[in-house]
Amino acid sequence: MAVVSPVLATSQRMGSVRSPSHASGEILEEPNPGVVDQPIYVAVAKEVKESRSNLIWAIQHSGGKRICILYVHVRATMIPLLGGKFPTSALKEEQVQAYWEEEKQNMHRTLDEYLQICQRMGVRAEKLHIEMDSIEKGIIELVSQHGIRKLVMGAASDKYYNRRMMDLRSKKAIYVCKQAPAYCHIQFICKGHLIHTRDHSLNEGNVEVASPLVQQVPNSVRTFRSQSVTLGQGRRGNLTNDARRLRSASDGHVATFPAVSSPEETVGFSTPRDRMGTEVSSDESERLSMMSPSGLSISSESAVDLALTPGLITEGSENALELTMSQLVIEDLHHSSPPSTLQDGGIDDTIYDQLQQAMTEAEDASLTAYKETVRRRNAEKEAFEAIRKAKASESLYTEELNLRKLAEEELRKEKEELENAKRLRDKVREELHLALDQKASLESQIASSELIIKELEQKIVSAVDLLQSYKNEREELQIQRDNALREAEELRKKQGEASSSHVPQLFSEFSFSEIKEATDNFNPSLKIGEGGYGSIFKGVLSYTEVAIKRLHSDSMQGPLEFQQEVDVLSKLRHPNLITLIGACPDAWALVYEYLPNGSLEDRLACKDNTPPLSWQTRIRVATELCSALIFLHSSKPHSIVHGDLKPSNILLDANLISKLSDFGICRILSNCEGSSSNSTEFWKTDPKGTFVYMDPEFLASGELTPKSDVYSFGIILLRLLTGRPALGITKEVKYALDTGKLKSLLDPVAGDWPFVQAEQLARLALRCCDMNRKSRPDLYSDVWRILDAMRVSSGGTNSFGLSSEGLSQPPSYFICPIFQEVMRDPHVAADGFTYEAEAIRGWLDGGNDNSPMTNGKLAHHNLVPNRALRSAIHDWLQNH
Repeated sequence: MAVVSPVLATSQRMGSVRSPSHASGEILEEPNPGVVDQPIYVAVAKEVKESRSNLIWAIQHSGGKRICILYVHVRATMIPLLGGKFPTSALKEEQVQAYWEEEKQNMHRTLDEYLQICQRMGVRAEKLHIEMDSIEKGIIELVSQHGIRKLVMGAASDKYYNRRMMDLRSKKAIYVCKQAPAYCHIQFICKGHLIHTRDHSLNEGNVEVASPLVQQVPNSVRTFRSQSVTLGQGRRGNLTNDARRLRSASDGHVATFPAVSSPEETVGFSTPRDRMGTEVSSDESERLSMMSPSGLSISSESAVDLALTPGLITEGSENALELTMSQLVIEDLHHSSPPSTLQDGGIDDTIYDQLQQAMTEAEDASLTAYKETVRRRNAEKEAFEAIRKAKASESLYTEELNLRKLAEEELRKEKEELENAKRLRDKVREELHLALDQKASLESQIASSELIIKELEQKIVSAVDLLQSYKNEREELQIQRDNALREAEELRKKQGEASSSHVPQLFSEFSFSEIKEATDNFNPSLKIGEGGYGSIFKGVLSYTEVAIKRLHSDSMQGPLEFQQEVDVLSKLRHPNLITLIGACPDAWALVYEYLPNGSLEDRLACKDNTPPLSWQTRIRVATELCSALIFLHSSKPHSIVHGDLKPSNILLDANLISKLSDFGICRILSNCEGSSSNSTEFWKTDPKGTFVYMDPEFLASGELTPKSDVYSFGIILLRLLTGRPALGITKEVKYALDTGKLKSLLDPVAGDWPFVQAEQLARLALRCCDMNRKSRPDLYSDVWRILDAMRVSSGGTNSFGLSSEGLSQPPSYFICPIFQEVMRDPHVAADGFTYEAEAIRGWLDGGNDNSPMTNGKLAHHNLVPNRALRSAIHDWLQNH
């Protein structure tokens, strides 16, 4: 009669034990009423693509349980900034905090993406995160804080995954596997495959299941033990101690063993597997465990517990394990025999001997079967190792084959490159031969060209000689003509000696009545200017538009300024100096040529909605002004300093040609008494003029020199460049140059300044405005050469007669529009243009009533002599 173990009976009464699905990786819920239902925690990485497959695996094997995304945030210690990375200690705290806050926001966005994956797969999910200095330590901290019992995390990066991967490759995974609490069940995943499982221990002091000794017990025994273990809710203790208390039950003589916890509490060790990972069938387990030929039932629980007893076997010894199994069978048989029958002699000796023999045969058969099983497992292991080595050899062969293919490909490319190099060499040789042939032909052409050049040089020499003879003849004719003009001029002077002795006779003298008639009795509507010197009216004299400046008669400086301007402008003529047509001593009035475009000050301010000056025009105006100043400072026998240089004293004609005016306070310089002949000329006087344009050294010392005009000229250059007011302009431009912001300071209405020229002009102007007059540049050798080059590059023409040799070319105003020669007897026609008298009379006598310049109808045929221009031309011809 078979005797059933109480443990097995209890297991049968409670129902069949739930078979764990550890082989397929399914995460099972533990039926432990003492543990709160927990979600499955999945440790994820910073990048979603790195942990997506692990999360999907956990969801697919969760059995519908909740998922909790577990994340450890590690603050950055190197902050990216300006294309590099800097440690947090090298940056400001607010910069570091701002970057860390941005990291936290990115962390929450990443966790939300993981939650969306769970939501799309129909699983409830939540997130749990912590901030630590180490990811693996953060995971351990979260496991300890929240009592996590089920955890899924990566075993290694996806790039390290292969089919033979059996262990953990990530340092974090190894650390968590070793340091996590014993109650935590961890599954390590790589690329959607279960790589390793770390099972938890039994709760509240239960025995450590994953000991090396258990792994050496045959899987058949372990399988049957797992099938007969029942849930022991009230009993806790050490399995080894319980095994030592093994005893025979007196009432049934059945071996009784202590109950242990449910296999669900030891997930990962409940599924029977051999050392190669192969399932063992329940029939084999039952065959290995039931060894009594007489039908005596031997509990598998007793076999496993005895096998695990440290006093019977040692760890790692298969011989000891075999001995233990044999002793286990014998002792089980002895314990399972009814003492009353065996000991009291209820059975005769023959039956007892047969039973003893059957038990011995059963023991031998069991040992033989077990040894065969061990040998089969070893053979399988060796076969697996051979297969692994074969696959490794195959992989090495494939790798070597690929390397050979790569080497052959490299060799083929090298051969192609060598062939290309040979073809290139042949091509270069051909080109070299062609070049040598061309060189020979060119040398022959050069030789013939040299002969032609020599012939041309001889012709040029003869032509130069002929041209020189023509030039000498022309100069003789010019001298004769100049002498004739000089004699005619002397005759005119003798005829005008009756005029006032205060007014030189190089210009016309007008009566007060003529001035009143020209200005409509000084009609206020004709006033075009007002200042401390007096008023300027627009008028018409001899059918010509003029500007009439009437000085204040009650001013102490009025007569002096009147006489000063008459003395200067009556003797000087320059295309960029205003032309003095005449004067009226009775009214203290001066008559100038009329310039319709007003002053440079008005044009910079775009007064009356006039169009702004372009940057090309501004450069030309600066060059013209420089030419006029050079002319004044180089005047013989004494230099002339304007003394009141400013944009309101620079007038513009109809073609925007600049004219320097207002010479009322100008000074004629001479060397100081007792000074050497090479000393700087200056005039000691009280400072006059406009403050912002005045030389600081002139304000301090009262000495007016040509360098004073250079300072004022520099301020005007800065105004032309920027269009800003003169006050403080030097500091603004200097700061803009030093900080590289000059472009923002340029006047935008002038168009797109060429930045190189604008920067050069700004630096030149600042040199002119230097506080020390000795540091200011020379107008001709420094300033003129720079401005003239700018004017030529901007498309201007030289209309002032200055060149690299100085004032050599005649101004454009000296040229007759009809004859295209320097005028000898200039006359003003009704169209306002000046012509040679012979040319315009011939034009009119030919029956032409239209202007030669504008083609408009002439109002009359009267001609007015331009004596001032004639005198200027005469002076220029004498100087050249």
